[in-house]
Amino acid sequence: MTRVFIPDDAAALSMGADKVAAAVKAEAGKRGLEIEIIRNGSRGLLFIEPLVEVETAKGRVAYGPVAAKDVASLFDADFLNGGKHRLGHGPTEEIDYLKKQERLTFARCGVIDPLSIEDYVAHGGFAGLTAALRKSGADIVKDVTDSGLRGRGGAGFPTGIKWKTVLDAKADQKYVCCNADEGDSGTFADRMLMEGDPFTLIEGMTIAGIAVGATKGLIYIRSEYPHAIAKMKQAIAKAAAARFLGDNIQDSGKSFTLAVRTGAGAYICGEETSMLDSLEGKRGMVRPKPPIPALEGLFGKPTIINNVLSFAAVPDILSKGPEFYKNYGMGRSRGTLPFQLAGNIKHGGLVEKAFGISLRQLLEDFGGGTHSGRPARAIQVGGPLGSYVPASQFDLPMDYETFAANGAMVGHGGIVVFDDTVDMALQARFAMEFCAIESCGKCTPCRIGSVRGVEVIDRIIAGIERDKNLIVLDDLCQTMVEGSLCAMGGLTPMPVQSAIKHFPEDFDRPTAKAAE
Repeated sequence: MTRVFIPDDAAALSMGADKVAAAVKAEAGKRGLEIEIIRNGSRGLLFIEPLVEVETAKGRVAYGPVAAKDVASLFDADFLNGGKHRLGHGPTEEIDYLKKQERLTFARCGVIDPLSIEDYVAHGGFAGLTAALRKSGADIVKDVTDSGLRGRGGAGFPTGIKWKTVLDAKADQKYVCCNADEGDSGTFADRMLMEGDPFTLIEGMTIAGIAVGATKGLIYIRSEYPHAIAKMKQAIAKAAAARFLGDNIQDSGKSFTLAVRTGAGAYICGEETSMLDSLEGKRGMVRPKPPIPALEGLFGKPTIINNVLSFAAVPDILSKGPEFYKNYGMGRSRGTLPFQLAGNIKHGGLVEKAFGISLRQLLEDFGGGTHSGRPARAIQVGGPLGSYVPASQFDLPMDYETFAANGAMVGHGGIVVFDDTVDMALQARFAMEFCAIESCGKCTPCRIGSVRGVEVIDRIIAGIERDKNLIVLDDLCQTMVEGSLCAMGGLTPMPVQSAIKHFPEDFDRPTAKAAE
């Protein structure tokens, strides 16, 4: 029986994947052909979704973007045997976009049935957990530390140091919390992994719990991700039934339970302490630090907090060794990062590469340039609080330290492209307005500073006392950086100041008097 893979990833669904699956099933029935349709995750080639793959004697062959109206012609072209068609891309693994990647975290995404334990294990799943069950907590933490893994949520804090702090803490209860509140613009890697390979996240979190002696874990997912929420809940139930979760995991004597909690979609809950407040049933508000969550986190207990990509990197480290992971990357940025290409780009999607690749390579070699065909003028990296990188810096290697030295940040790997028609003064205004809307309101520099920031930029755009207001804006930005309680207010000036620095001409509006 021929197996046909049609994604049920949210991106594919938005492009009509369910209708395609129904059409394939109906057409096969009409022609008396026996097929098995597997709803896999996305490979990340979002520009050709829905991507339909057929398992042939020579491997999987890809077709896309497929619409329901194309299905009959696919059958006419003998696509079940890899026949040629105008939507054909040949063997999936040979597609340049995929072939040029280094897929570690996303190695199984789009390949397996996301909810099949058997499929997951057959592709190396739970090998990391099996290795971890034979080690002491200290040895697991050492492996993670030696790998050089840093938090993929934005700050790039060494994961091993965080875990060791929780390991060494004395408490009657410890927790592991996954921050899956993926709110940055242009980011979708967390969602893709939870929908396409949820057991990887479960395995990584379970290893973390065993490492530090935590017996309970929570995954905090924003309500805008209903498919991810449903997938994770089903995967947790299946993992527990197969005894990879729960009491006495695989007869090891060690226990760890997992549950999903849904957030209401507040951007501020992507900040770890706000997320903890939300998990405790409170309004999401930033907590002062110290104490750090590793010592006093959820319900005042020692808590590991990492994001999806951080936990998902751990199984490979345990199964293949820290040196294997450390061999990817550059400087202090080790391993790979799933970069997410969005905005004005021809070939949007997910690209997992080792640290060190340049923005230009991501934009041109993978993204195919801008969707409009016009020159790229700026790329915002790291979400709505990230710097706007000008074309003159597109050759900077994607590395935490290199980007920081140039006033930018890698963040969660989100990349949003703008062509030469963009108005950077309006983009700077958007950053301040975004902060004003999403601020939790706890600290004055963020709550009030962002509102004043919008007003000042409006004056500059209107040509009112430009030079004076630029000075006021710079002073306001410094106050937000130095006085804000968390990164919400502390990083908002980054896109604003980068826009002014690299694109000053967009702020040089006619004066109000001259305009009259």
